[in-house]
Amino acid sequence: MAKIMNGNRVVTNEVRLSYANVWKPKSINGSDEKYSVSLIIPKSDTETISLINKAIDQAITDGISKFGGKKPNKGALKLPLRDGDVEKDDEAYADSYFINCNSKTAPQIVGLDRMPITDETEVYSGCYAKVSVNFYAFNTNGNKGIACGLGNIQKVRDGESLGGGRVTAADDFGAADDDEFLN
Repeated sequence: MAKIMNGNRVVTNEVRLSYANVWKPKSINGSDEKYSVSLIIPKSDTETISLINKAIDQAITDGISKFGGKKPNKGALKLPLRDGDVEKDDEAYADSYFINCNSKTAPQIVGLDRMPITDETEVYSGCYAKVSVNFYAFNTNGNKGIACGLGNIQKVRDGESLGGGRVTAADDFGAADDDEFLN
């Protein structure tokens, strides 16, 4: 069950991870290195979508000082919840919304048992997880809006890998055939 915490922090229901840079921070276009992930949220998950919208509204209210002391029109802001059917030409984003979130701090990554996952192959683009995110206002170089910070990740289940798929060495090279090896 999705939940909202402290007004602007949400723990999602099950979402799919995409562009998962959750193990090592990465610089994008020369920016500071950050951990980041795109969360693919099914449009049918109205509970998570509703809580995200409430948290965005709270972040707007909390961020009034960033907007010159006045609550701006929501339509004039850059918002993090985006429509995959409109903005992505990718089957993985069909009938879904998505949020890009990042953090300078590494997320804690756990399994269903809430025990830390340390094997980096376990959490990847395409797997399913619950994710905690927080929303906050920004006003930088004339760009005003609400950004999404990455909190923690709880892997829920495996999924088909996105972005080229994972291939094992055994798949690439097959089983060794002693007769062929000696010839």
